[in-house]
Amino acid sequence: MDLVSSVNLLVLFAIIGGVGFIFLLASLILGDIFEMFGGEADLGGGDGADFGLFDSRVIAVFITAFGGFGFIGAWAEMGAIASSMIGLLGGVIFGGVVSAFGRFLISQQASSSVSDANLVGRTAQVTVMIKPGELGQIMTKIGDERVEKLARTTGSDEIRPGTIVKISAVAGDSLIVSTEVD
Repeated sequence: MDLVSSVNLLVLFAIIGGVGFIFLLASLILGDIFEMFGGEADLGGGDGADFGLFDSRVIAVFITAFGGFGFIGAWAEMGAIASSMIGLLGGVIFGGVVSAFGRFLISQQASSSVSDANLVGRTAQVTVMIKPGELGQIMTKIGDERVEKLARTTGSDEIRPGTIVKISAVAGDSLIVSTEVD
């Protein structure tokens, strides 16, 4: 009878690990499954990191590790409680590692977008002629990023390509520039 219960325990932990692994594969392909269905439970620290303890990938790793380590405990004939404790410890460790690594990766992301408000007061070079009342184009650099925007002038003179201008304001989807550079 002990052999039958040991085999049943092995099958149970193998099924748990298998379900966790399938859940993990689905999470890796689809992203955070809970977020897809409107789930918002995040205990990741509230620092804006989009990778908390209740992320579906962390839970999937926990379930897979629980099943795998529980299987190892059952294989070593440790009994149901001891195998479950080993599975729980393995799941917590691996889930914690995945959660910490995910938060680390999220924290390393940087935004490369430059808002129009960041451009006001900067100098730029005209790349497409700006005629009075018409749109042209300018180019400026912020750090290593090259930014090209539509621009217009409030002056009555056209501004030729290559001219250095100052960005004085934002007007909808274009910028207002002037040739008066400080």
